[in-house]
Amino acid sequence: MLALAMILTTVLTLSACGGSSEEERVVNVCSWGEYIDDSLIYQFEDETGIKVNYQTAESNEALYSLLKTGAGDFDVIVPSDYMIARLIDEGMLAELNYDNIPNYALIDDAYKGLSFDPENKYTVPYTWGTVGIIYNTTMVDEPITSWDAMFDEKYAGNVLMIRNSRDALAAALLDLGYDLNTTDTAQIQEAYELLADAKNKGVYQAFVMDEIFNKMEGGNAAIAMYYAGDYLTMRESNPDLAFVVPEEGSNWFVDAMCVLKDAQHKDEAEEWINFIASTESNLANMDYIWYASPNKEALESYPAYYEETYGEPLDMGLYEIMAAPQEVLDRCTLYENLPADILTLYNDLWTQLGI
Repeated sequence: MLALAMILTTVLTLSACGGSSEEERVVNVCSWGEYIDDSLIYQFEDETGIKVNYQTAESNEALYSLLKTGAGDFDVIVPSDYMIARLIDEGMLAELNYDNIPNYALIDDAYKGLSFDPENKYTVPYTWGTVGIIYNTTMVDEPITSWDAMFDEKYAGNVLMIRNSRDALAAALLDLGYDLNTTDTAQIQEAYELLADAKNKGVYQAFVMDEIFNKMEGGNAAIAMYYAGDYLTMRESNPDLAFVVPEEGSNWFVDAMCVLKDAQHKDEAEEWINFIASTESNLANMDYIWYASPNKEALESYPAYYEETYGEPLDMGLYEIMAAPQEVLDRCTLYENLPADILTLYNDLWTQLGI
């Protein structure tokens, strides 16, 4: 009986060890729609044996809601600057072990030490870009240059407003000549009234996020507020589309990869981040999603990469929409995380707007 017990113990021990060694490694990633070259996911899985569960959120605010309600079981998330600062303030992000992310050294210093992560503890930049107006040149009277177009009754029923409070109210604030990071409640209220008045007058066909692709590509709307990278994707299907950073200025943003403090697969998360931060991954991603890379080598070599890949030179006008030159960035501002009372005001006004 003793011998039998020893044999059973050995078998159970070996089974447990075997189960542990064969346990599938996974990483759960949440990012935005139309925001990665899918082949990178398969390449990472092949090279590392780590299964990627890739999900998307509609906006920073939707992602925040998922995280606060526990509806999303994520390891890596890719929020924007102002939301990163909020998540850090609320203790929701893990400090990264950059020893596991050597490709962090490839990130341009221009995208390090920014206001949302001044000590470079929590983030590895993923992309950067600008917000502006996309318009169909066959459906407007003249080239658009101002945020006025987003509130003009002349285009009633043909305007798509972005479906998140921070960007939508920023357009109104900028049109009124205010700082998009203002904490002046009277200015924010005035911006809300401009937005609500346009909505009530039927200016907006819809408030959209990813639905914008079909609408603008299909010529079903004339004007929309959205991101430069996504404009370049839409333009491939509809060359009548144009893009402008309005004369009043706009937002330039940095989206970055972060690991949640309660992540169940932190090692795998850092492997994923390191893979995505590589020059090769950034080149492939830029070519697919048309968002500018914070990897200095990748951004500078993309025109040559494009010509080698397609056998023709890259249109540098398009390149400068993707990677806005300094004279454009000088008119743009990075979003800051707003105080709690102002965030509450934004939420209340957005609810009042009825979106």
